[in-house]
Amino acid sequence: MDTFPVTPRTRVTRLPKRGAYDRETAYRILDEGFVCHVGFVAEGHPYVIPTAYARAGDALYLHGSAASRMLRNLAGGVPVSVAVTLVDGLVLARSAFHHSINYRSVVVFGTGEVVESEEEKTSALQAFTEHLVPGRWPDVRWPNPRELASTLVLRLPLSEASAKIRTGPPLDDEADYDLPVWAGVLPLRLATEPPMADPRLKPGLEVPQYVEHYSRRG
Repeated sequence: MDTFPVTPRTRVTRLPKRGAYDRETAYRILDEGFVCHVGFVAEGHPYVIPTAYARAGDALYLHGSAASRMLRNLAGGVPVSVAVTLVDGLVLARSAFHHSINYRSVVVFGTGEVVESEEEKTSALQAFTEHLVPGRWPDVRWPNPRELASTLVLRLPLSEASAKIRTGPPLDDEADYDLPVWAGVLPLRLATEPPMADPRLKPGLEVPQYVEHYSRRG
């Protein structure tokens, strides 16, 4: 399906016109982000943990040490929510009340499934590597059996999710538009700086093109 079903959990109720339920919008946001926040309840306590993620097809993958408390709880079938947010700009209004942020966000709900096979684990770790730096996987040593055994990978099917987006200038009260106060948007973007070589790098190795010309939005 090209759209997610709208459920009581995914329906955007606050400013519903900002909601989006098509997979293309949600996947574009997920593919641009680096870090998600994973929410779950374990032993009667709520947790929100930041972690890396990757999307492959209609699934989101989380990974970490097999000893990770978060992953061990999620592996036990604990319901989970995952949120990813990209900040595009600061919205400066004429009134303090109407200041805002231009953003794109996705929230996913579901239950994680443990990835058991070495083949899918390796594919998931490839997805993580390529999510961070496209083109990197062919250059690196792939995980060996010991490393795979010490890594827990969870698959979260992308079946219940929605996006929410704010764009554009500030929305002031009509009476405030005559105030002598500067208003507008201060755009923000993620930018790279020159790569810094590992001090133990072998002589003669050049910076790969995918690092030299890295761009998050592609």
